[in-house]
Amino acid sequence: MSLTSIVARALRHGLVSLLALACTAVAAAETPVPTVHGLALYDAPALPADFAHFPYVNPDAPKGGSLTRAAVGSSFDSTNPFIVRGTPAAGVSAIYDTLLEGNPDEPFSVYGLLAEGIRLDPERHWIEFDLRREARFHDGEPVTAEDVVFSFNLLIEEGNPFYRGYYAEVERVEALDAHTVRFTFRSNESRELPLIVGQLPILPEHYWADRDFSSPTLERHPGSGPYRIAEVDPGRRIVYERVADYWGRDLPVNRGRHNIDRLIYDYYRDRDIAWEAFKAGIIDYRIDARAATWAIGYDFPAYHDGLVKRLTVPDGQPATMQGFVYNLRRDKFQDRRVREALSLTFDFPWLNANLFYDTYRRTRSYFQNSEMAAEGLPSEAQLALLEPHRDSLPVEVFEAALPIDQPRELRERLRRAYELLREAGYVVKEGRLVHGETGRPLTVEVLLFDTGMERVVQPMLRNMARLGVTSSIRIVDINQYLNRLRNFDFDMVVGQFPQSNNPGNEQREYWTSDYAEVPQSRNLMGLSHPAVDDLVDQLIRADSRAALNAATRALDRVLRWLFVTIPHYHSGETRLGLWDKFGYPEPFPEYGFDLDAWWVDTQREAMIDRRLHGR
Repeated sequence: MSLTSIVARALRHGLVSLLALACTAVAAAETPVPTVHGLALYDAPALPADFAHFPYVNPDAPKGGSLTRAAVGSSFDSTNPFIVRGTPAAGVSAIYDTLLEGNPDEPFSVYGLLAEGIRLDPERHWIEFDLRREARFHDGEPVTAEDVVFSFNLLIEEGNPFYRGYYAEVERVEALDAHTVRFTFRSNESRELPLIVGQLPILPEHYWADRDFSSPTLERHPGSGPYRIAEVDPGRRIVYERVADYWGRDLPVNRGRHNIDRLIYDYYRDRDIAWEAFKAGIIDYRIDARAATWAIGYDFPAYHDGLVKRLTVPDGQPATMQGFVYNLRRDKFQDRRVREALSLTFDFPWLNANLFYDTYRRTRSYFQNSEMAAEGLPSEAQLALLEPHRDSLPVEVFEAALPIDQPRELRERLRRAYELLREAGYVVKEGRLVHGETGRPLTVEVLLFDTGMERVVQPMLRNMARLGVTSSIRIVDINQYLNRLRNFDFDMVVGQFPQSNNPGNEQREYWTSDYAEVPQSRNLMGLSHPAVDDLVDQLIRADSRAALNAATRALDRVLRWLFVTIPHYHSGETRLGLWDKFGYPEPFPEYGFDLDAWWVDTQREAMIDRRLHGR
């Protein structure tokens, strides 16, 4: 509270004399803000100031070895992951440190990394960070408050649109001295904002000041993180090596982490080829997203000999909403009835039984598997948020339970889909579905870069064809795919909208009008709706868990009744295939999977190498 407001409030109530009032106001204004070691979204962070390491890690984990993963795509043409242009190399964020580091064992708590001390204004109008004086970039230059200011301004002005949305409520950033930086906020309504400014990646001003940040480059940029770029081979691989004298290796947030010497990403055009490379021992580790491979694919000698194993890790976050995303910028998808009708052609029960070995569950909510998902009819708290937008929202948002694929039988769903299309003005002429007024056929092209999704798309397109919809698949390489996304040149693509247990500012880029026409934003569908914009603002301003849940449930309800995607499916766990040379701490952290806490058993690594190569 400002000095002026303290004085004015006391005068209104006539509580003290002017002299006593002035003394009280000055004392209040000069009360120092305590310096803390960490922050939590709603409560205090769980770990004390003198914690030695995150509880789940092995602080004595050995160092050494290598981890090779597959990157599926034709190649990369940039080692700058922060810009719109180019295709960034996989894993390059490992070279950068941030001000704060999250603890995967807590829902949303952060602790000092580059920042040694944190001061948060009690009314949340600003936050200050004291930088560690020992922090260094890979070229030996110190990390300073000016680097923080430079990084923020550079990312906002020339970086991916994500940063403008994520940090939209930051009014200014200033260096108070060489090692102290202050972020001042436009308002104090976003409880999450003080924590997420701590996620800002810090870039070296001395390196980037005279370079063109907005252009793709293959240079080995210096960061301040635990890994540096060791090898750049476009079309084949990128390699990162552990920085042996990393300045932050003994910090509590790092102890027992970043143990593997070399992180290697080999590039493959097709994930089937990457799978063969894994079976041959060329790839060490893979996230197994294909149900058939997980169910019956591990019938090869190395698995039977115990050299390869499968591992499942429970998901600690809400299930990611993955689905087919409509391009609402196209007139044919403007009618909600058309979108609902097409969504009924996705036959999940058939896919699950015939392709997925009944291992998946249908995703229905944008906050699936969490207390933030909408259920049943809207509560009073949700209605209070929704009521101002009654005229712009479907009546079902207020009066109906949430949309589900009922009836279960495909024939009945297609009958309902045809009714919706007829209501939207479509008729069948000569076996084709055309609009009764314009005569234009309803066409749908699904744009892909991964052939693995083709088997999921084809059954849906066959069902669309039964309704008279002209449908097709277009598979292009990753570079052409990204260019078409930037130009909004698609009917439908596969999109993902990952959520945390504490959603916040990132929701702007997912759903709001400000990002509907911004190239490479995550508002793939081009959604622009005043009710959605307002609900996102309410979500960001939530000052309690109850208020956050009410806002997410209301937003979830609106998104589901608008039918902006055709939701896919989820498993509730991460399935891993790996060559048995890794150690990892158990139990796994509750709210996030931390591969940085793994290590390599170099003796087993050598044994596997001998078995594979006879040496």
